[in-house]
Amino acid sequence: MTSHDPFSVLDPRAAGVLRRLHSANDRQLPRILLRLAGDLPALALGRPRRSSAAPDGGMDDAFLALGREQAAFCYAQARAVRARRIVEFGTSFGVSTIWLAAAVRDNGGGTVIGTEMVPAKAERARAHVREAGLADQVDIRTGDACETLRELDGPVDLMLNDGFPDAALDVLRLVAPSLRPGAVVITDNVGVMRGDYADYVGWVRDPAHGFVSVRVPYKGGTEVSVRVA
Repeated sequence: MTSHDPFSVLDPRAAGVLRRLHSANDRQLPRILLRLAGDLPALALGRPRRSSAAPDGGMDDAFLALGREQAAFCYAQARAVRARRIVEFGTSFGVSTIWLAAAVRDNGGGTVIGTEMVPAKAERARAHVREAGLADQVDIRTGDACETLRELDGPVDLMLNDGFPDAALDVLRLVAPSLRPGAVVITDNVGVMRGDYADYVGWVRDPAHGFVSVRVPYKGGTEVSVRVA
């Protein structure tokens, strides 16, 4: 069987930057797992993590990026809905931002509105986006997402919800009125952090809130929700 190269959907410039960043993320993972060691029993039992009250979690220098195939899936979803305006909660160093911006550009143009709490991470993300040749498609806002995402200036076609778990539902509720019918919300880590995301999943799967939502098997479980009402 021929192996699939997830970067094959990208132009060479963006692909080159992303190969390097994903490799850096891979090298960092053992150290990140050590930091999370105290949370492993809770994660295994599907309970909220002990450290969930700390927004940064001591991760100011961490990529915390989507996996390659998972990111390519996000790119494909953005292309499928012909996304022109995307919201990203949890930009970090800009790995997923580049994937989403490439999709927006390939759809004919638009904007990825990213938000990142840590100023130094936001600056590095902007530098990576420029290096990938996608600065014209990206607006990275620094600060609390519940403030930076209040003004979205039009309908949103796709949202990547990949920031601090305790804020995931608040941020979705904030953005939801701007999500057009057929918009997609992709939420990372809901399988790995079942306890942290229990309220989020319960809300997004309640038909009263206007979504159809399913789990796909990336990184232990990624929630994909479609705005239907």
